[in-house]
Amino acid sequence: MPDTPFALFDLEGAATAVSVPPPPVRYAHELRIVADASDRVAWLRARSQGITATDAAKLSSRTAVRSAAWEKLNGTRGRFGGSRFTDHGRAREPVIAEWVRRTHGIEPSSLLFHAASDRRHLATPDGIRVAADGTPELCEIKTTSRPWRGIPRGYLRQVWWQQYVLGAERTLVVWEQHDEFVPVAEEPRCLWVSRDDDQIAILVRLAEELLLALRPDDPARAVYRPGALA
Repeated sequence: MPDTPFALFDLEGAATAVSVPPPPVRYAHELRIVADASDRVAWLRARSQGITATDAAKLSSRTAVRSAAWEKLNGTRGRFGGSRFTDHGRAREPVIAEWVRRTHGIEPSSLLFHAASDRRHLATPDGIRVAADGTPELCEIKTTSRPWRGIPRGYLRQVWWQQYVLGAERTLVVWEQHDEFVPVAEEPRCLWVSRDDDQIAILVRLAEELLLALRPDDPARAVYRPGALA
């Protein structure tokens, strides 16, 4: 111990400084939050300003861009308004999300994010966890009345779009089959889907065409990467 009249106070000050916790880590995707679905009006308004994963799921070809643009401009009857199937999905999602959290450590999320390369490219994954290297890993939850042999292509496009927007490398797709809105199994099924940069490049190019169809006077923004459409 230092032999000075203020030695005790010096040590107390040093102990206080050491005990200060470090600031929380902010990951790159957390700096790109646009809205929270808990505020549904703000969330829907923000979604209407860009291309979401729901939109990307429909972008199977250039022909599909035209119908997607029409739906975006004119709306779709029943979209987000509810039906027996959508009501069932909304009711089951928190239950399935809790199973995902318990079995895979992926926390539920209701946040809307924009891509690093274009603020008009948007996604709201159902769950997010961060890997040891700081890379986000996502979850997408679905309910279905039909058995799946594999993940439907439209849902894969939705997953790839979310991976692009958040910079994720993989997504846990979780689905629960029901018969007349009663789950047929005790637990849902799940499958990891890896990032596919070739498919992402195609989706981003089609999304740019969709944005051009929606806002022909809006200058083009940076795209994900150059490449021909497959």
